[in-house]
Amino acid sequence: MCERDQQSQGVAVLKPAGALSVAGISGSRRKRLWELGATAFCPVIGVCLPIAALRSLVEKVLRAPAPASDYELHCCTINECKQRTPVAERLHKELDARYALAVRQAAACKSTEALAQWWALQRRAGDQLPGALWAVLTHPRCDTPCADAVLADVHMLQHQVGAAQRVDLARHAELQAQHAALQRESALLQERCAQALTDKRALIERQAAELVRLRAELIGRDTVIAGLCEQFKALEASVPGLRTRVEQAAQITAQLARIQTLERQASHWQQRAAELQQWRQAQEERLAQGTAAGTPPAPGAEADIEAAQLLREKSVLCVGGRSGSVPIYRRLIERTGGRFLHHDGGEEDSSAQLDVNLAAADLVICQTGCISHDAYWRVKDHCKRHGKQCVFVEKPSAASLARELRAIRVVPAARDAAGPVRVESALER
Repeated sequence: MCERDQQSQGVAVLKPAGALSVAGISGSRRKRLWELGATAFCPVIGVCLPIAALRSLVEKVLRAPAPASDYELHCCTINECKQRTPVAERLHKELDARYALAVRQAAACKSTEALAQWWALQRRAGDQLPGALWAVLTHPRCDTPCADAVLADVHMLQHQVGAAQRVDLARHAELQAQHAALQRESALLQERCAQALTDKRALIERQAAELVRLRAELIGRDTVIAGLCEQFKALEASVPGLRTRVEQAAQITAQLARIQTLERQASHWQQRAAELQQWRQAQEERLAQGTAAGTPPAPGAEADIEAAQLLREKSVLCVGGRSGSVPIYRRLIERTGGRFLHHDGGEEDSSAQLDVNLAAADLVICQTGCISHDAYWRVKDHCKRHGKQCVFVEKPSAASLARELRAIRVVPAARDAAGPVRVESALER
């Protein structure tokens, strides 16, 4: 193609004087650049030497500016290399120096077949193709068929490289578009980051000002506290025994409040005792009237009287139950003359309080339906270890509690003057 372009441009193609054909070269001397075949100049100049290095070398040899067009420079260099000219000699030295390693490796091939095999290996490797091309074409054992095969391989590789370059250009254009989009996004992110930094600086400045203000308030408060402490010390020093008087006044106030509370409780218990006494008298009179008249007493009356006698002046602990039914439980126990104690079974009251109540109780009523497992086992274990009566009520209702209270009786085996009276419930029986 290069020769046809040169002829169309009126460039005369001259053969070097005394040049030998590729097939006619024999011996161990490597061929020179101007001794190669006519079709070898274009791939050698185009593949083995970069265009920038070629332009610099031609300008140094000719001592004049090279053609501005890369294509014109390529064609003129090919025309110069077809004969032994200063440009051809300088290019030959440059290529030998640039690809000296490949030339030494190819020199180990002593036959055309070995040279062809070495070229095939270098072509498949691909990384040292320019040097392998120069070393093979200038090798003394490279004949015309071998040179034609090498040039054919290079020609097809140039087509493949061109196609790959077109793909790379398309990919490059796509990457450029992506790069532009990423640059725009980066600019927006930088703007947002700058705005966020500005806002953060303003927030830090406001917080710093607030910190200074709070420190000033703290210093002022500490100053006021120090002044008040000094005044208190001065006042305490001026009035001897002031601290003792204040403590005594506080103790007197607490004792008065305690006395008032105890008085209210005593009045309440006196009222409850009077009501209970009246109720007992009414029950005894009703029972006596029924006995005198020969009529049997009302069902449960004797059981109520017996339960009232058993629970009189006894501490009855009710564990569990609904919070709304606690006042009803209290009235039932206090009506029989007992002292009512209550523990919610571990919902709000602590387990330590349960142990204290169990130790103070003479009779324990356990609401099994409204009690935690831990409280249930605590009650059962305590009553078993200390021999206390424990009544288990399955349904947390006032009727169930009243029924169990009426069912409490004295165990005959326990009527011993040497031991305490034990009571049992209907559940035990």
